[in-house]
Amino acid sequence: MTREEQLVFCKKCTNRKLDMQEGLLCGLTNQKADFNLKCSTFNLDEEAEERLSKTEEIGGEEATIAVSEKELEKLRTHQNYKLALTAGLVVGLLGALLWGLITVVTGYQIGYMAIAIGAGVGIAMRYFGKGIDPIFGFTGAIIAILSCVLGNYFSIVGFMADYASVGYLDVVTAFNLDEVFSLMTESFSPIDILFYGFAAFQGYKFAFRVVTEEDLVSLKKERF
Repeated sequence: MTREEQLVFCKKCTNRKLDMQEGLLCGLTNQKADFNLKCSTFNLDEEAEERLSKTEEIGGEEATIAVSEKELEKLRTHQNYKLALTAGLVVGLLGALLWGLITVVTGYQIGYMAIAIGAGVGIAMRYFGKGIDPIFGFTGAIIAILSCVLGNYFSIVGFMADYASVGYLDVVTAFNLDEVFSLMTESFSPIDILFYGFAAFQGYKFAFRVVTEEDLVSLKKERF
């Protein structure tokens, strides 16, 4: 378990101890947590749990550790991969169109657009898909990268249309994909790889459902 995952439990344990230099420690050992999956000395502080329940959020991957298998299956019943995929593709397409438009209007390719597209794709998938399984994150990352490539494609088409004083559809029909992608390859720079990586990370990170600790408490009380 990571330090952040352990702190999910430590913050609600009556044995917690705050050290200004070391951070949150176990009052029994005076050391940072070293347990994996389960702490044998954990003692729930109900007041702390109530305070945290409305503010603490746990991402999809961390949630799979913090709940039991039965509760995990309950969360999985809320998942909708098809809806998440559709939402991600729609937002990715809109992001690519916006990227192309801004690039053509300003005359510059703004790399940070890739990060915004990745985040947009991930958030859309999170909202509509409520996913906690890894496939949601991987799908978000792939869509984010493809959207960036498509945004570059739309940019090239826009520049070619302006240069030839023709419509965008005329460029699409008059030039084959090999010619367009050849121009994309020529304009590609190493910094693009960095921004594509950021986009993929954002698409992966935000694609998972966010589960509050209050949700986890409710799950533990539900009957299956």
